[in-house]
Amino acid sequence: MNTKDIKHLEEKLLDEKKELEAELSEIASKNPQNRGGWEANAGAMEVDSADENEVADKLEGLEENVAITSQLDNQLIEVKAALDRITKGTYGVCEKCGKPIEKDRLEANPSARISIKHKH
Repeated sequence: MNTKDIKHLEEKLLDEKKELEAELSEIASKNPQNRGGWEANAGAMEVDSADENEVADKLEGLEENVAITSQLDNQLIEVKAALDRITKGTYGVCEKCGKPIEKDRLEANPSARISIKHKH
C-alpha cells in the first residue's frame, strides 16, 4: 500500500473518530476509568421515585444508552488502534498471517486488523 492510500485511509479513520466521539457525547460522558473512556448517561429527565412507570422508563433509557455506548466505544477503540498502527508503520498488515490486508477490505473497514481470509 502506498503513502497516498494510507493517508486517504487515515483521513477516513479521523473522520470516523470525530463522528463516534460526537455520537458518544450525546449519550455518554467521558470516564477514564472505563475501558474506552465513556460512561452512558441516564438522561436529564426528572423522575418521581414514587412513579414506577417513570422509574422504569428512565432505567430502560439508561440500558439502551449503555448498550449503544458500549458498541460505539468499542468502535472508537478499534479506530484509535488503527491510527496507532499507522503511526507505528504496521497499518494494513494482517495480525494473523503478517501479509497485507486487501485494499478493498480496508476501504470498507479502515480499522480492520485481519484480512478477509482470516475473518472467520
